[in-house]
Amino acid sequence: MITTERLLLKNINESHVDDILKIRSNPEINKFVKRVSPKSNYDALEFILSIKRRTQSKEIIFFGISYKGQNNLIGTICLWKFSEDRKTAEMGYELLPDYHRKGIMSEAVDAVLHFGFNELNLQEILAFTNKLNEASQKLLLKHHFILEEGRTDEGFPDNLVFSLKIK
Repeated sequence: MITTERLLLKNINESHVDDILKIRSNPEINKFVKRVSPKSNYDALEFILSIKRRTQSKEIIFFGISYKGQNNLIGTICLWKFSEDRKTAEMGYELLPDYHRKGIMSEAVDAVLHFGFNELNLQEILAFTNKLNEASQKLLLKHHFILEEGRTDEGFPDNLVFSLKIK
């Protein structure tokens, strides 16, 4: 668990089925994300169990985002796709539209970058975002990510690739 000024970044579990369904099936979020959205609580539970397995095998570090003192999740943020030497990882995130433009994701990204570079000793964190997702691009630039011109996200031609390297 990671604590910030307003937020708790915590492991997800079976009690978060409704929240995960709400987040991962949100049409506004999914405009920019190519994935199979959960259609039911069962699908959301399957996703949670998959995340728990992948967390145990150290394949992914996945946090649900909630306000301090509240149980419900308003978004998620993760580090995954670790390189074989565990020096590079990809960061992914999503936030329910009702919570956009409140600095929430910026606060969560700050915490995960600190965790990635200082606790996991990563040397580079990548982020892939749809070229039409201006809010995500602004968020990454605010956190000193650099657009990797000419670098592509294999299989996702509409994505831009950003990277942040440790100095």
